[in-house]
Amino acid sequence: MKATLIDGKKVASIIEQDLVQEIEALKQERIKPCLKVVLVGQYPPSQVYVSMKQKACERIGILSETLRLSDQTTHKQLLSTIQFLNQDKSVHGILVQRPLPSQIAEDEILTAVDPAKDVDGFHPLNVGKMSLGQDTFIPCTPAGVQRLLQHYQVNPSGRYVVIIGRSNIVGKPLAQLLVQKREGGNATVTLCHTGTPDLGLFTKQAEILIVAAGSPEVIRGEMIRPGAVVIDVGLNQVADSHQAKGYRLVGDVHFESAVQVARLITPVPGGVGPMTIAMLLKNTVKAAQRITGG
Repeated sequence: MKATLIDGKKVASIIEQDLVQEIEALKQERIKPCLKVVLVGQYPPSQVYVSMKQKACERIGILSETLRLSDQTTHKQLLSTIQFLNQDKSVHGILVQRPLPSQIAEDEILTAVDPAKDVDGFHPLNVGKMSLGQDTFIPCTPAGVQRLLQHYQVNPSGRYVVIIGRSNIVGKPLAQLLVQKREGGNATVTLCHTGTPDLGLFTKQAEILIVAAGSPEVIRGEMIRPGAVVIDVGLNQVADSHQAKGYRLVGDVHFESAVQVARLITPVPGGVGPMTIAMLLKNTVKAAQRITGG
């Protein structure tokens, strides 16, 4: 029996519909949520991601503008741009698209964004609040994964969760969310990474397996516990001469073998990706609501 597919597009659409109503309420207060995206350079994947975010904002009524800067932009120039956006009261959310060129110190840029406008949830202050279980902006992909589990009535409480990947964007914050003693958490979490000697030893025990390794199809069906819930965060291009573009998109999980073993599984694309954007929209609306005390 094949796994049931987790439809990220469907759940993201539900979130967007709810946000439309919240945005209408803000407009009654003469507030229109505004997101400014800062894009440095011409990195093709970033261009695609930014375009998708822009379209999503337009779809639900968020004012969005992308500031496109040269890949020769200096660290000081980018800081100046962020400081300008911090001071602009009409801007509620600031997103600095990564990766950034090598001449720019990424950590300092993340810290420069006003925490009240940090809709990515990457500022150290917001990371700390999240770790303590306080109200703050949650990084979009971890928040999206948690929402998917909730929608498909997968309660992590008391379950054994294995996360592959320890990035500050997905692995670490997701582990923090899922161990917290609250709804959508209370799980026992193991965080695996490149230093884990026997990955399969852990993945075969996982009731919920979340893969954000950044390596195409690194997890195969034989590494998955029968009946597990599998969340594939990866998005990779692999060469394929049969495709018009010369490549195809795959996740970090080998889908064809995993779907034969898992109970629920996210496809790639169409799983976690739409949820990441939906949670960015949600954070932007939340930033605007804070002005009214909403």
